[in-house]
Amino acid sequence: MLRSSLKGNTLWHVGSKQLKSTAGNELKSTYDAIVIGGGHNGLIAAAYLQKSGLNVCVLERRHVIGGAAVTEEIIPGFKFSRASYVLSLLRPQIYKDLELKNHGLKLHIRDPSSYTPISGRNDRDKQRSLTLGRDAAENARQISQFSPADAKAYVDYEHRLDSIVQALNPLLDVEPVHIPTWMDGDAPLKTKWANWPSVKALINFGRTLGKDLPYFYEFLTAPAAKILHSWFESEPLKASLATDAVIGAMLSPEHSGSAYVLLHHVMGEIDGIKGAWAYVEGGMGALSASIANSARSYGAQIFTDKPVQSLLVTPGKEVRGVVLQSGQEIRSKIVLSNATAKVTFLDLLEKEVLSNDLLNSVKSIDYTSPVTKINVAVSRLPDFIADPNRNGERPMPHHCATIHLNTETTEMLHEAYLDAANGRYSRKPIIEMTIPSSLDSTVAPPGGHVVQMFTQYTPFKLADSEWTEEKKNEYADRVFDDVERYAPGFKSSVVGRDILTGPDLERIFGLTGGNIFHGAMSLDQLYFFRPLPWYSNYQTPVTGLFLCGSGTHPGGGVMGAPGRLAALAALKFLKKKKYT
Repeated sequence: MLRSSLKGNTLWHVGSKQLKSTAGNELKSTYDAIVIGGGHNGLIAAAYLQKSGLNVCVLERRHVIGGAAVTEEIIPGFKFSRASYVLSLLRPQIYKDLELKNHGLKLHIRDPSSYTPISGRNDRDKQRSLTLGRDAAENARQISQFSPADAKAYVDYEHRLDSIVQALNPLLDVEPVHIPTWMDGDAPLKTKWANWPSVKALINFGRTLGKDLPYFYEFLTAPAAKILHSWFESEPLKASLATDAVIGAMLSPEHSGSAYVLLHHVMGEIDGIKGAWAYVEGGMGALSASIANSARSYGAQIFTDKPVQSLLVTPGKEVRGVVLQSGQEIRSKIVLSNATAKVTFLDLLEKEVLSNDLLNSVKSIDYTSPVTKINVAVSRLPDFIADPNRNGERPMPHHCATIHLNTETTEMLHEAYLDAANGRYSRKPIIEMTIPSSLDSTVAPPGGHVVQMFTQYTPFKLADSEWTEEKKNEYADRVFDDVERYAPGFKSSVVGRDILTGPDLERIFGLTGGNIFHGAMSLDQLYFFRPLPWYSNYQTPVTGLFLCGSGTHPGGGVMGAPGRLAALAALKFLKKKKYT
């Protein structure tokens, strides 16, 4: 275990205790279906396939399942949701179908959900903050500090977003309209009929939107800043909302198309509560464990430390299984890849299998990422100037929320982006801080807390240097200095930290380019363009090979829909081929 000092504190950078999940049975030589990657989508796909009667195995290259939805004890006693960190987007149908709560899933719903302390330029500003949650009256009171007009407009704004999201939701649960099928005049009517539910869902979406259709189009194409400026006048409110538009995206709120990601982050629900977010008890790895438990209850086998070297493909371009890095071959009728399109097509397949046009199209997918995740173990709760701790060691409501720092104005967000666009990390990074131990006591020792910081903008490649350990710690120090401005004493409370830049996210979790969504959530990479317009139906040019990761519709976040929809597509394929 490595240690280094930070002004007197011992920093534990690498840990030996992680939540690990392995199967007790031996790996067999043949299965009906193989799933490459034990991330949440891969596990969900495996559960649906096994539940349908297939014999399924999951092969995870790391020592622990979960992909980016993982819990790891990097620092003794502190359990980090090391990559993804909150839950909302997981589709309700998946909770129900896989009985996740019966398989150990426990959630802590957060309310309030958003907290923005204002550093300001004078003493009065330093005492203010903006806290938002499910209480409409309290939201109005909070927003009225900055603008009574905005307090009234916020109700209408939320109603507008809710109307769009409710119309959009059914599209998240069906595969996209497959344009090549409908453009092919020689395609059998039966093939087109199979895609009709997707066409019907799209038509119903337009009908449900009705008069809101122009507003949806605006969210798809306009800058988030433009939309927010049209609704509100107070910068703290606009900037707090704008963070959702750019989180995880190499975009400024001033960029066209940034508003869609704002919609993407309000699509979820927890226990029927629209737009709610929750901490998973035990960390995000406990969610993955509950999915794995469900899959195993049907008979699926899940293996860790089984990296796949390549795919077995016949000269006729039909998949026949995989080859592990150990050299072992495992045969199957179908293979589902939970890896990115880049890894699947460019790393696991021989170049001769794919056309040059397809290879070039895969290479052009945008995996740009601005993210550095910093997981921190602390000995006490942060004490914010705007809302000093009054409960002793007990968390206050704002500690349970997502805490936005360096986000008082939309201009601050734009300036942070411009730094990264010029090849350097932001001088004032956007910091999205969460403290899951404020609600979940299982992730930290008594008196201690887990602080997770999702920060941007940090280029995947710096203009003037590499992401060395020295450079990573230099950036983390910059982030901590900024936290200290809002919560004096934070730095002295630090027990240790784990710094994950884009290259780290790619190396550890297989996130190409460090992109948390398996590809940018831009208009040219959504719906029937995700990951490519020819293969938006989860299939690939290799017969029997499917994509089931977040790089497919409906996209990134811990949503699970790609895994479920890919499994359904694979079952439909097998039925057509009469393999089952």
